[in-house]
Amino acid sequence: MTSARAGDPARAGVRRSLTGWGRTAASVADVFTVDDDEQVAMLVGSAGRRGVLARGLGRSYGDAAQNAGGLVLDMTARRAILQVDEATGVVEVEAGVSMDQLIRELLPLGWFVPVSPGTRQVTVGGAIAADVHGKNHHRDGSFGAHVQELTLVTGDGRVRRVVAGEPLFWATVGGMGLTGVILRARIRMKCVRTSTLLVDTRRCANLDDVLAQMEDDDRYDYSVAWVDCLARGAALGRSVLTRGRFATVDELPAPRRDHPLTFTSRTRLAAPPGWPNGLLNRYSVGAFNEAWFRKAPRARMGQPQSVGAFFHPLDGVAGWNRIYGSSGFLQYQVLVPLDSPDAIRQVVASFSSNGLASFLSVLKRMGSGNPGYLSFPRPGWTLTLDIPAGDPATGMLLDRLDEKILEVGGRSYFAKDSRMTARSAHAMYPRLSEWREVRDRFDPNGVFTSDLARRVQL
Repeated sequence: MTSARAGDPARAGVRRSLTGWGRTAASVADVFTVDDDEQVAMLVGSAGRRGVLARGLGRSYGDAAQNAGGLVLDMTARRAILQVDEATGVVEVEAGVSMDQLIRELLPLGWFVPVSPGTRQVTVGGAIAADVHGKNHHRDGSFGAHVQELTLVTGDGRVRRVVAGEPLFWATVGGMGLTGVILRARIRMKCVRTSTLLVDTRRCANLDDVLAQMEDDDRYDYSVAWVDCLARGAALGRSVLTRGRFATVDELPAPRRDHPLTFTSRTRLAAPPGWPNGLLNRYSVGAFNEAWFRKAPRARMGQPQSVGAFFHPLDGVAGWNRIYGSSGFLQYQVLVPLDSPDAIRQVVASFSSNGLASFLSVLKRMGSGNPGYLSFPRPGWTLTLDIPAGDPATGMLLDRLDEKILEVGGRSYFAKDSRMTARSAHAMYPRLSEWREVRDRFDPNGVFTSDLARRVQL
């Protein structure tokens, strides 16, 4: 891709076909690699009727970072760490800085990202737009709770400084890039003494067992459960629960105490580009699930693990999304209130009885939400499932499950979604009208849009 200035003849960008991480629903846009604030403002001001949207590393699973027929601003060249206060852990960074870059540069100084999703390959701008959450939501909330200030280009082409607490700030956190282009952010990092986590692992016999175990998650900084969604009968929802915290220097093995904050991580494998469709099915995934569950210890306490192993195991496999074949995959992430675990049970039972092979099935207990109008997290249980795309029966099953989620006041996550309807979106996010009022105040002509926004009528 080449960089193009807004003042170039014909505003030439690079016409590209884009998808999300799930590799479904491709659309074509003119993509500009942007270099500075002036260029961003010029492109926003010159956007045509199909509008403009910022894009980071493309890790939204569906169509949230696509804009068919319009402009897409590739922000990944904007990756400078501008300022670091080593005493307080407050950093100012450009929006294209990735979690990987932040960890590599700041963890050796004793500062870790306040919230980490399941991959380091997410930009700060994307983390704010999706208000990402991690294994510590029950303790520390989502990413937006740790952002102090944003610099934003709004629909009129103005560069605005927006501080936490303002309506535009909370419309942008979780707003999926539809309130403006995030240029920079000031973030409060997490103080750690080592780069090693001490992890407790427990094998849980079924879904009731793991839900009961997770009731005491507050004893841990981080918690997540892998769920076998093909198990049946008394073993329905059997799980492996892993919970942990960062170790102190004194808790490290003696050889590690001289360099407690070392961070090393590398890609060990790469998924081949021509992976055939259909290899991930109920039989292959069932065999994997059986082996994974049996491999886990019944109970193991205080095992040292690296940041990469605990937070980002899939980053060790480059292009792992290709293992689903050319048809791609869907990620179905739902959240239900804490008093509605039966809804989670119904989802797991539906996957099990229909033989839907979810290679990655993850359960977390969520804590308090924030004032973000469209932020996904709030108190409850969230279940995430990956499903091969292409089978119409899968879509019909998920439509039925959506109704059950709506009945209990649950919701799906825009950053993972590729199939939500406008009706479901409006019911799941009751503050949507408030968000629109703020959005329209700063973008009255609807400059910022996306394939997601058009699909669910944001």
